[in-house]
Amino acid sequence: MSAFEPIRGLPGVSVVRDLSRAMAMLDSIMSPDWESRYFSFDSKWAEAEEMASMRDGHGNDYSIVFSPAGAYARGFDHESPMSPYRVNPPAPWPGLFDSVPEVFHPHVREPAFSDPVGVPRATVCFWSEVAGGGWKTGAIEAPPAGVEDDGSAEWLFEVLLDGRPEGYQRFAEEYYEVPVDIEAVRHVYALRPLTQSLVSALNPEVALADLAEDLTEIGYPAQKG
Repeated sequence: MSAFEPIRGLPGVSVVRDLSRAMAMLDSIMSPDWESRYFSFDSKWAEAEEMASMRDGHGNDYSIVFSPAGAYARGFDHESPMSPYRVNPPAPWPGLFDSVPEVFHPHVREPAFSDPVGVPRATVCFWSEVAGGGWKTGAIEAPPAGVEDDGSAEWLFEVLLDGRPEGYQRFAEEYYEVPVDIEAVRHVYALRPLTQSLVSALNPEVALADLAEDLTEIGYPAQKG
């Protein structure tokens, strides 16, 4: 089985985008300090492009770029045996980017996803084109005998792969070390407009008005009128 097989279980691009916005909105409530957030979403990352991202604070991260062409994703697990830093000079794991469609090549070379000398920071790479066919990965070379993939493709995208409010609740209670109201999480996963009572149920120290910039950045639905 491919080390990236779990990725094929992701829902369609539009669903992944909505889940990513919900996860980012919840994190903006749970953590007013942007630097401490796990999930983020930038609806104006580049012209006609949006980006969902994760940073765990320990050197592991992912980015998903949504564009008219579809979606391109990369993740980096600094302890993975597929790390580009397993060799000197650093180089991507064989086959990781070989099948990436040309329309996504700029994302492979994107400076924000690379180290200072231009090496792509990636141990996972997958994409989905508007034309269809679901999520795809390159025909990566299998690790040598005695070396096992650590499942980073699965754990990096764990909350996204789960896709349920309960998955986020479980993550947030462990990461933020506080109880998390499941009904409030379900409200946000449904992308329903926020209310003060909803925000207070998740974090009593945050006012709805404090989230104005986050609502705009994430592109989360706001109350009408």
